[in-house]
Amino acid sequence: MDTPRILVVDDEEDIAELVRYNLTAEGYHVSCTGSGEDAIRLIRSEPFDMVVLDIMLPGMSGIKVAETLRSDPKFLNIPIIMLTAKSEEPDIVSGLDLADDYVTKPFSPKILGARISAVLRRKNEPSEKDILFRGDISIDPGRRRVEVCREPVELSFTEFQILAMLCRRPGWVFTRSQIVDAVRGDNYPVTERSVDVQIVGLRKKLGLSCGHYIETVRNVGYRFKENT
Repeated sequence: MDTPRILVVDDEEDIAELVRYNLTAEGYHVSCTGSGEDAIRLIRSEPFDMVVLDIMLPGMSGIKVAETLRSDPKFLNIPIIMLTAKSEEPDIVSGLDLADDYVTKPFSPKILGARISAVLRRKNEPSEKDILFRGDISIDPGRRRVEVCREPVELSFTEFQILAMLCRRPGWVFTRSQIVDAVRGDNYPVTERSVDVQIVGLRKKLGLSCGHYIETVRNVGYRFKENT
């Protein structure tokens, strides 16, 4: 198996070096940069298996870097772990939408290493090949493609993960914590509102014909409507 290649993007040299040292010790090949613009250039010129990305960067922010990657089909599926010293809810919501995991500074290098290992493991697990059909919705997990009434619908990374999870078990009620654990992994920092924001966006994109398939179970969580 090839050694996973990780790009660390953080303008704080001491943090970048700490991360590089520990990840190298764990057997990863690590490159570092403190610039969002340079990160995009490197990703376009070299193959990386993951990006560890600080939100607060000079010039091009980490959020903008992530948005650039998620908007390019070539790099859409590169896993991203966000690093940030911020803990305000809007930042968590942004991270949920763009990243595969989220670590708040200060952090333990061992925790970061465990998060990286978990994300890479999920990435390399065989995806379900069969297309899911639920009412007028079709979901192709292998190609990460969603259609409503045979028309393609563009979903964010998180929206796709949530929809696929709910559709696999129609009628089953998932709590907000279960949704985050399944999509992002254990101990993901999340608030009820950040999950609710994803659901609101998902319903809107599914439209009037299918948005109501995702039902709110008061004081519990969400489920996909049975018998659709």
